[in-house]
Amino acid sequence: MVVRFGIIGTNWITERFVQAALENDQFALTAVYSRTREKGSTFAAKFNDPRVYTDLTDMVTSDDVDAVYIASPNSFHAEQAILCMNHGKHVLCEKPMASNAAEVQRMIEAAQKNDVVLMEALKSTLMPNFKVIKDNLYKLDRVRRYTASYCQYSSRYDAFKQGTVLNAFNPEYSNGSLMDLGIYCLYPMVALFGKPDSIQAVGVMLSSGVDGEGSMIMKYDEMEGVVMHSKISDSYLPTEIQGENGTMVIDKINQPYSVKIHYRDGTIEDLTKPQMHESMYYEAREFMDLILSGERNSEINSHATSLAVAEIMEEARRQMGLKYKADRI
Repeated sequence: MVVRFGIIGTNWITERFVQAALENDQFALTAVYSRTREKGSTFAAKFNDPRVYTDLTDMVTSDDVDAVYIASPNSFHAEQAILCMNHGKHVLCEKPMASNAAEVQRMIEAAQKNDVVLMEALKSTLMPNFKVIKDNLYKLDRVRRYTASYCQYSSRYDAFKQGTVLNAFNPEYSNGSLMDLGIYCLYPMVALFGKPDSIQAVGVMLSSGVDGEGSMIMKYDEMEGVVMHSKISDSYLPTEIQGENGTMVIDKINQPYSVKIHYRDGTIEDLTKPQMHESMYYEAREFMDLILSGERNSEINSHATSLAVAEIMEEARRQMGLKYKADRI
């Protein structure tokens, strides 16, 4: 069976997703939505010219579309996803799932009401080496600390410093460092250890009204989580999961390619599993497997995990004083 996809958004991430998903012969791109026909047609021409729509309702009511991949600005995710699901379409929604926890909850309710798959497109937790991380945690004995950093100087920050506020730094689109990069640190933490009991968050606010960088400390019963994120500086730190018997070192939490355990006795175990496909292939495969099997909720990128992460980020934003227009709706 083939899953026929429509896509929302014609940016670089959408192109990368389609290229990766095409590695699976059960994927077919049949529709492209764009606000302008010119952009939609330019994108479609790269992939055998699927039908181009400039009216989203027309696309989601089409009989040629089974599922929709959403990669529009964050502030549009909830409205677009709910429209798709209310017309019986399965939805794979780019991270972050929505602007706030209330929107995520409405999306989950729409998925359940319409008996369709809703999954957050957080790629790292579906890559082969994340399973390696999860399957080998027991070797660390009692885990005491999870620490993750994703700090990457944005190519759009130079324009920002010159007075041009692009989407990445515009609060109208529910953007900023926490939503765009911090989530890559938080989502694996919640997938592995659940929702923390409490959080403390600080950040550097930019003149546009979004966060440029920030740090978080999260308390669990017997461990803590430490997260650093930034769009205005770089970091080269790996992620560590520290246990009483050893420490697991992961090269990149946003794309785990290397996983090693450094044991207390001085030995090192390399657990790395070779990755045979592009990183985004695995989220596409997980999503399509759910559709074709009749399942409706991923065990890994689950509704519960997405909602918990949204709640954590909302509380962190409250502590930083970061508000979005969507919070007032």
